[in-house]
Amino acid sequence: MDLELRGKVALVAAASKGMGKATAKRFAQEGASVAICARGQEALEATASEIRQASGAEVLAVQADLSVDSDIHHVVESTLAQFGRIDALVCNAGGPPALRFENATERDWSHALDLTLHSTMRLVRQALPTMREQRGGSIAAITSTTVQEPSNDLILSTVPRLGIAGLFKALSKEYGPAGIRFNVVSPGGFRTDRSVELMEKRAHETGQSVEELVLEAGMGVPLRRLGEPDEIADVIVFLCSARASYVTGTLIAVDGGRVHGL
Repeated sequence: MDLELRGKVALVAAASKGMGKATAKRFAQEGASVAICARGQEALEATASEIRQASGAEVLAVQADLSVDSDIHHVVESTLAQFGRIDALVCNAGGPPALRFENATERDWSHALDLTLHSTMRLVRQALPTMREQRGGSIAAITSTTVQEPSNDLILSTVPRLGIAGLFKALSKEYGPAGIRFNVVSPGGFRTDRSVELMEKRAHETGQSVEELVLEAGMGVPLRRLGEPDEIADVIVFLCSARASYVTGTLIAVDGGRVHGL
């Protein structure tokens, strides 16, 4: 299937590793030019080099902290200066720490909202004028299945991401006439750099191997395994392509069937 992404430009946030990296790589493999951003310069440049070598695509790497408004402005302006347009925007950010409501301070809440909800709102706000001039574009957000099935320990992640889901639903209606689509993708359990790092810590504490912990975590999923970053990248890139031109305002769980609700 031709996704018609050759000659297009995708901006992927928090793309030095994990789902963001897999998504940027998939865009490049489909023929798009790609702009990526992340806080760590070394990991960012390594990822950009890896994507260039794997795909031959043009890749722009911009160091940025998405909790800082001026950094977001710099990322978008740098992308436009390099490529002249933005056809797809993928909003993504690392998750806040796991805390219960009673243990979360005002500072914790402020950081969580800036990192997740506000960064997404600001990225969208910066990219929209260009997409309106182009008379089209697609914006996707990576959230979490906690949007559909909240977890007590992840309230700092759940609430801002619920805000993203509401924001994108509203924007899909407001900007549909301009040909701009908004969709939310909610991953469940995935084998990412972060999840493996946490399992390595747990393995050290329990004496189990990381692979044993990966298999154990997968047993809570109907498909009996954790997902791989490429599997969510495929969904995101499809949603941002011409093949999904009539899909907007939706939330899609990519979780191996783990969420219990409809």
